[in-house]
Amino acid sequence: MKLTKPLLVAFALLLVPAGALAQAAEEQAAPVAVQPRVYDADVVAVYPHDPHAFTQGLLWHDGALYESTGMEGESEIRRVDLASGEVLQRQPIPPEQFGEGMTLWGDQLVSLTWLNQQVHRWDLATLAPVATQDFPFEGWGLTDDGTSLIASDGSSTLRFLDPATLAVQRELTVTLGGREVDNLNELEMIDGLIYANVWFTGFLLGIDPATGAVERVVDLRPLVPANQQGRRDAVLNGMAFDPDTGRLWVTGKRWPNLYQIQLIEREGAVAGTQQR
Repeated sequence: MKLTKPLLVAFALLLVPAGALAQAAEEQAAPVAVQPRVYDADVVAVYPHDPHAFTQGLLWHDGALYESTGMEGESEIRRVDLASGEVLQRQPIPPEQFGEGMTLWGDQLVSLTWLNQQVHRWDLATLAPVATQDFPFEGWGLTDDGTSLIASDGSSTLRFLDPATLAVQRELTVTLGGREVDNLNELEMIDGLIYANVWFTGFLLGIDPATGAVERVVDLRPLVPANQQGRRDAVLNGMAFDPDTGRLWVTGKRWPNLYQIQLIEREGAVAGTQQR
């Protein structure tokens, strides 16, 4: 949660039987191009997570977790031991800046800042700062597809960026059932889909990188109550994926737990949107 940032468009998901959505579309003579499938999470393992970490970005590489955290004066880039949750190495982001999403490009970590219009590059081995670049957008989430960096700014737009210059190569509007979805936050590329946390909802969206259509909705709301501990800002945020093993981890801002999960399709359910 960005404490002073207003919601651009409030977002809610309606999980409905597939037949009901199809019938409604026929009645309106407006066929639904994509009916996203709904998934639940089977928790495979639970690991400790620093409850003080305001998690903004999470990734897995070469046997370790890397995490970027937010809040002015608290923002860091970290290397973390999965089993213990211990921070093995850390590098502070300038204290006046609010750290955001992060991805790996070559031998560098690339991290966003929220309103500071700067992108930082860090040496993967030492976490030492390498370079800082100007960036004319809000920074929320960041991932890559092997060719481009992909950034979110809290709207329904994802931007594909040149990995070296950060020049915008193209923009993608994300839609669910034909309606734009905003508050896209932390991002992770998983098996050809861009997964996005939807801020303050407890849902992940699996997005087609070619069309922007949401193909999967993952309902992680059952994980939230045990981790919020009375903190409204302790929302779901943070995904890491290991393409070699298929392992997927999720956590949240100031959550004491990190979860390895397996996605299980919910039989007979598709997703639609409702503005409120």
